[in-house]
Amino acid sequence: MPTAAPGAPATAGASQPPSQAATAARSTRSTLTRINLALFALGMATFAMLFSTQALLPDIAAAYAVGPGQASWTVSATTIGLAVAVLPLSALSERFGRRRTMTLSVGAAVAFAVVIPFAPDLTTLIVLRALQGAAIAGIPASAVAYLSEELPARSTVGAVGLFIAGNSVGGMSGRVLTGWVADGFGWRAALAAVAVLGLAAAVVFRLLLPRSRNFTPASIRPRLVLRSVRGHLARPLLARLYAIGALLMAAFSAVYTVIGFRLVEEPFNLSAGLAGSVFVVYLVGTGSSSATGPLMDRLGRRGALYVAIGTVSAGLLLTLADALAAVLAGLVLITAGFFFGHAVASGSVSRVAEHGRAQASALYQVAYYLGASAGGTTGALVYHRAAWDGLVAFALTALAITAAITLYATRRAVTDRRALARAA
Repeated sequence: MPTAAPGAPATAGASQPPSQAATAARSTRSTLTRINLALFALGMATFAMLFSTQALLPDIAAAYAVGPGQASWTVSATTIGLAVAVLPLSALSERFGRRRTMTLSVGAAVAFAVVIPFAPDLTTLIVLRALQGAAIAGIPASAVAYLSEELPARSTVGAVGLFIAGNSVGGMSGRVLTGWVADGFGWRAALAAVAVLGLAAAVVFRLLLPRSRNFTPASIRPRLVLRSVRGHLARPLLARLYAIGALLMAAFSAVYTVIGFRLVEEPFNLSAGLAGSVFVVYLVGTGSSSATGPLMDRLGRRGALYVAIGTVSAGLLLTLADALAAVLAGLVLITAGFFFGHAVASGSVSRVAEHGRAQASALYQVAYYLGASAGGTTGALVYHRAAWDGLVAFALTALAITAAITLYATRRAVTDRRALARAA
């Protein structure tokens, strides 16, 4: 039960009369609700725009007479742009504020979304998508830092999970919307529809998000920023979380970059609209990421990661079947496991970082989206040469490395506990 409004001392309501305490509690719940809804809308806008071309890759490849690998650059360029820009923009958020940075970023991303449908050729489309990714970069790290500063510590992981749930809804709605609009009006109209969706979500975010109460401007001198970055990279726990985020996203991105090609080909032969509708399984990620807080409390960070890795691996094996029902069931498990693991890793970064939280979160985003770029492009190339079996092998390899990192962390934790017990 909340005892203080975000940013207020925990004992603020201890000596208040009952009526004032009840009013303060209602205000706290209202503020928490507004923050959660605002960040949910922002997360939705982020993923809808970031992966807007993913469900359209077969149409884009056909329009420009290119292969899956070349078409996949309309996704990979966006995630690369985000990975390159996220650290500088996180530094700006330390100086100018989380709310302002997120507002400017989502506004610029929507502006690019409006222009992108008119790209005359593939190269222009890829360049515009890269710029859009750079614009989006101000959102992820600033959002997590905002939540860490404005919410009580026990509410942060759950709120981060809800932000990621917004990512999953945005990823689903953007892909399903583009698939069906492309069926009736073409892929350019589908991209225009995503621009409208992103604009609507951005307006909701701006109207709902409260002003920061606990933000303190910090210097953006490059030397101090680099010192903060080096400090985060030197912490083994943070480095492991960054690697886990990158590997999970590489496996996930590989699957979702290629699944559209597989479903429109033999033996499924789905239309673009039906293939895009498959992305409705993203809603599973909404539930799994929203449940991160309670499950992490029960299982611990490493236990939760083992569950995530096992769930995604089981899903990958299911997709090897040539039955549509099995493929869909596999995608459900892959999506649930990925979003759960991502919420655990990203939420843990914000809790572990003791200073420079925006930089700590930004480094996670760099690793995460570089993993997305590598996974999407490599997955498309592997699929072109070794079909779906090869792609599954690639994704399972990434997950095996993730499991090895987590197992190493588990063994280190056991060793440290034993050493402390002997010392005592």
